[in-house]
Amino acid sequence: MAKYEIERKFLVTDMGFRAMAESNDEIAQGYLSRRPEATVRVRIMNSCAYLTVKGLTTGDCREEYEYGIPVEDAERMLTMCEGSILRKTRWNVPYGGHRWEVDVFHGSREGLVIAEIELSSEGEDFLIPPFVGEEVTGNPAYYNSNL
Repeated sequence: MAKYEIERKFLVTDMGFRAMAESNDEIAQGYLSRRPEATVRVRIMNSCAYLTVKGLTTGDCREEYEYGIPVEDAERMLTMCEGSILRKTRWNVPYGGHRWEVDVFHGSREGLVIAEIELSSEGEDFLIPPFVGEEVTGNPAYYNSNL
């Protein structure tokens, strides 16, 4: 069953989020398809794996389907992905009644840090934490599928 993802993205100005984080996860992900109409992502997060299909982004909203898959299958699928595999540490930060996910990228994207918040409706109000800077929602340069 599809869900609609409503997400806003921001650049991070300092590493203060680490002291605020509840936990963090290690992520490796790649893309079997990078078409804007339907990206297909394979992700291994800690000891779990997922196959995710995302539809075309309209504003800050898009359709999303996500399925758990065996880690062994995900490892094989990652070898089939277009481009390089993204590796990042995701920090889970509660702030103002929402959960922020702060991705610290590794490898060739070292130094890039992006904060995301998922909302339940478009236009929902939320507090911006002190480590958050410029908004990059809708900027294709910051889509994971383009990194």
